[in-house]
Amino acid sequence: MKAAVIYRKGELPQYTDVDEPVVQHEDELLITVKAAAIKHIDKSVASGKHYSSEDKKNARIIGGDGVGMLKDGTRVFALGVSGMAAKKAVIEKNRMVKLPHGIDDSVAAALPNAVAGSAMALRFRACMKPGETVLINGATGFTGKIAVQVAKHYGAKKIIVTGRNEETLQALLALGADEIISVKQEDEKFISRLQEIHNNTPIDIIIDYLWGHTAELILSSLKGKGSFTHKVRFVSIGAVTGDTIQLSAENLRSVDLQLSGSGLGSWTKDEMKKLFSEILPEMFQLAADNKLKVETVNVSLTDIENLWDMQVPDGKRLVITI
Repeated sequence: MKAAVIYRKGELPQYTDVDEPVVQHEDELLITVKAAAIKHIDKSVASGKHYSSEDKKNARIIGGDGVGMLKDGTRVFALGVSGMAAKKAVIEKNRMVKLPHGIDDSVAAALPNAVAGSAMALRFRACMKPGETVLINGATGFTGKIAVQVAKHYGAKKIIVTGRNEETLQALLALGADEIISVKQEDEKFISRLQEIHNNTPIDIIIDYLWGHTAELILSSLKGKGSFTHKVRFVSIGAVTGDTIQLSAENLRSVDLQLSGSGLGSWTKDEMKKLFSEILPEMFQLAADNKLKVETVNVSLTDIENLWDMQVPDGKRLVITI
C-alpha cells in the first residue's frame, strides 16, 4: 500500500510502498484512511524533538491520528497504532469516535488535536465555570481559534486574545473574542493593557500557547503589591516562542496563582476516556451543525514530499487526503 514514510529523523517523508499493517490484538481494528491532519506534534515527533518521541531507528509512517472507514462503512476518528498517513491503518477500539453526518473528513481530522489542546485545559486543568473571563495567549493559530470557540461554548463571560497577525486577531472577534491585544507592541504597553483589563474584569483563566517572553510579561502583569489578589489559573499548552522563561519567586508569592500544564502525560486515564466519550463527540457535532468553524488546507498524500514544510496560513490546519 502507499504511505508517507520517514526513514530517518529530520528527513522529509517519502511517498512510497509499504506492507499493509496487520491487526495483532483483540482491541484493534483495521481501517481505510480518508484524511490525516499534520500538526506541530507530528513534525516534532518525526524530527525527534518532541518529549514523547521514541528513539526509533526503523522507518515509520507519519501521522498519529486520522479519519477512516471501518469494514462496515462506519466513519470514525481514531488514534493510530500504526501511522495514519497511509491507505490503511490499525487503530485502537477504545480510542475512536463515530462521526456524525454532515462533518467533512478533513474537518474531522483537523479538529481533535485542537480540541485536546483547548477543551482538556479548560475543563480539567482550569476547571472552567460559566461566567468566567479567559485570556488566550497566542490565539491566532489553529488551536487558538478553536480555543476561542470552545471557551465561548463553555460559557466564558469575556474572552481576551493575543497574537501577532492583526487580520487574524480581528477575525477572532467574529468567533467569540471580546478584546484583542497585539504582542507586537512595546512590553510596557502590553503589560499596562493587561493590567487595565485585569483591574476592570479580573482574569480567571489564562490559556497559553506561546510561553517564552509573552508568558513572562503576562505573569509580570499579575504581580501583586501585598494585598489580596484574584485567583488566576494559568495553563501552559504550547511553547511557540520559547521553551523556558524567567519567573521570580516574588512574582509567585505576590499573587494567588495556579500554574499548570496540559498535554500528553499530564492527563489522567479518566480524562482521556472523557475526551473520546464526551468531548470529541460534542465538538464533532458542533462542527457538523456549523457552530464550530474549522479551516483546513487539503493536500494529497501523493504530494507529501513537496508539501511537508509548506507555510500554512494562520488559523488553518494542513490535512492529507487519501
